[in-house]
Amino acid sequence: LKVRVVRSSPPSSQFKATFQESYQVYKRYQMVIHKDPPDKPTINQVRLVPVSSEDPQFKSSFNQSATLFAKYQMSVHKDTPSDCGENEFTRFLCDSPLEAEHAPDGPECGYGSFHQQYWLDGKIIAVGVIDILPYCVSSVYLYYDPDFSFLSLGVYSALR
Repeated sequence: LKVRVVRSSPPSSQFKATFQESYQVYKRYQMVIHKDPPDKPTINQVRLVPVSSEDPQFKSSFNQSATLFAKYQMSVHKDTPSDCGENEFTRFLCDSPLEAEHAPDGPECGYGSFHQQYWLDGKIIAVGVIDILPYCVSSVYLYYDPDFSFLSLGVYSALR
């Protein structure tokens, strides 16, 4: 048995050279010990998108988000299609009284309302609607694809 101490931050050349192997050990550990599914979302699959009709990521993912919202509402909350159309989605989860602000000492993304999108295989599987404020992050709502309920995305989102 050989034990090495490898600097992770800033990443040393040893860390970089063994990263994939270390990651595979970690992933197997999580699956065996904690029963994580192999396709559990990772941090690289989460996008923070400002809620703004001007933002290209928001615009390009709007239809997919609205469709997922309707699927979630009808499956989980038994809403009718007319209860969760595009207008209802926009009114409930896109229209915000907060204005975007980029303070020099604030977070890189700025303050305001965001959709925290969880992507898997090129598809949005969950969206956390959050407000980032100077002294807190407020979780407004979370919706997810019911086909992925086995991933416990609500728990994952809350912990994240």
